Amino acid sequence: MKSLPLVVFLVSSLLQPIFAQNSVREKIADEIAYSINHELINHWYPKAYDTTYGGYISSFDAAFNPTENQDKMIVSQARHLWTLSKMIERSPDTKHYYEGAKLGFTFLKDKFWDKENGGFHTLLSREGKVKSSGIGSKTAYGNAFGIYGLAAYYKVSSNPEVLALAKKAFYWLEEHSYDPKYGGYFQSLALDGTVLKRDSNTASTATIGYKDQNSSIHLLEAFTELYGVWKDPLLKQRTKELLTIIRDKIVQKEGYLQLFLYPDWKPVSFRDKGRVAIDKHHSIDHVSYGHDIETAYLMMEASHVLGLQEDYKTWKIGKKMVDHSLRYGWDNKVGGFYDGGYYFAGESKPELIKDTKNWWAQAEGLNSLLIMTDLYPNDPLNYFKKFQVQWEYIQRYLIDHENGEWYPGGLDKQPELKNARKGQIWKTAYHNFRAMNNCEQKLRDPSHLALTINKGENGH
Repeated sequence: MKSLPLVVFLVSSLLQPIFAQNSVREKIADEIAYSINHELINHWYPKAYDTTYGGYISSFDAAFNPTENQDKMIVSQARHLWTLSKMIERSPDTKHYYEGAKLGFTFLKDKFWDKENGGFHTLLSREGKVKSSGIGSKTAYGNAFGIYGLAAYYKVSSNPEVLALAKKAFYWLEEHSYDPKYGGYFQSLALDGTVLKRDSNTASTATIGYKDQNSSIHLLEAFTELYGVWKDPLLKQRTKELLTIIRDKIVQKEGYLQLFLYPDWKPVSFRDKGRVAIDKHHSIDHVSYGHDIETAYLMMEASHVLGLQEDYKTWKIGKKMVDHSLRYGWDNKVGGFYDGGYYFAGESKPELIKDTKNWWAQAEGLNSLLIMTDLYPNDPLNYFKKFQVQWEYIQRYLIDHENGEWYPGGLDKQPELKNARKGQIWKTAYHNFRAMNNCEQKLRDPSHLALTINKGENGH
């Protein structure tokens, strides 16, 4: 009996770190919830609803006032629909979310969908007139987001018309964009869906005819969302195939994504061409830490939704990508992920070539760091500490606490962005809302989006 106080002391000592982390998790969860409700979603909706022409107004200035040019792009319109669908799940008693989501779906169905050739147009005027008839008039990337938004909306609406349109888009990609020889999808398509090919007149800086990581990862994301509401065998096959291609072919041995690839998945690289050529082709060939850390999450999510058993390889590669981003793309002084690096010929690690910190990469980093925290709590990289630093960085340098939304990039590197637009056709409340929504729920309940597998020893 005399030893009881010692036992109590030892047990208490062991539990203190757990209790301490739980307390911190609840605190951050409350901060994130406040930010979602009072610094993000409330600024977008219902202000973004275009009650005159349908769909959404996407362009807002630094003070969150609508700007003059309000062209509508399939990517941002579909992201609005996805976000509103998730807000319906989060706040089912808020009636205007339902009205706003219906606006978006109707505009996608009536204006964006090409009734003659099929597929979603890329760009329309505010009124709904087609503005994209040449190169880029149709893309796999744009159609992926159409599917993504529709799948999320079907989940909360159960409207068969919504699922029917998502299926049409999937089958349209299957017919026009899918590569039956090497697998995967071609990004650049003509108005009629014909794959655009490279020839002797194609500029070296053009991406026509290549396959790419960006459309691939977002097709995976879209197919994963669609499979959640439509258990189709072909959809499952294509989703699994994309997961394997991204993991085993697009991710390079060092742990980063090759941005562009030839049809047979060989990398498009300028590593051996010298610095002038490398700089010229930066948009085609560099290490994008934001995409890497986002893809780690998207691969693990796809594996989980597909129900793959003991998928150790996906977890291993996902962790490798996060770790690579932390080792070479992380700012150890204030936090945040840098925009770009490059593996120059003969070098064993990438050189930092772009030290700015775009907004969406910071959001994706926040999400993936918390997932790694719960999957690998004892890892030497201390994911939870970095998650805390990342949230502090976002609050200090990215969230506009006065006017709402996030700046396009971290003010520590680009203070001039304080006066930049808060919304445009490439910037909606998609990356940051998804990250914060996932993180808030996971902070309160680690089993939320657990992405678990029957892990072996030490989880490897």
